[in-house]
Amino acid sequence: MTAQELQALADVAAGLILFHNGLWGAPACYMWADADGAAAGRVPPWECEALDRLSWRGLIEATHGSGAGDVPVVATEAGLGALRARHAHAA
Repeated sequence: MTAQELQALADVAAGLILFHNGLWGAPACYMWADADGAAAGRVPPWECEALDRLSWRGLIEATHGSGAGDVPVVATEAGLGALRARHAHAA
């Protein structure tokens, strides 16, 4: 796992990332989550690429809702395990 992927995974585990599903004409993208859970701006492209790789590998997933609002991105059990293993290895 690259340093960018590790940072992106840590951001997801901390509840800092939302996914905008692209409804209402806006492109689908990752957004930062504000303290109240609302979108607070776009995640930069390099972290979006890392998030896409993590999603493809099954380490994160967006919890799709039924509405048009942004949804939280969460770490899967595999993602949390990878994060714990990295922290244990660094200690």
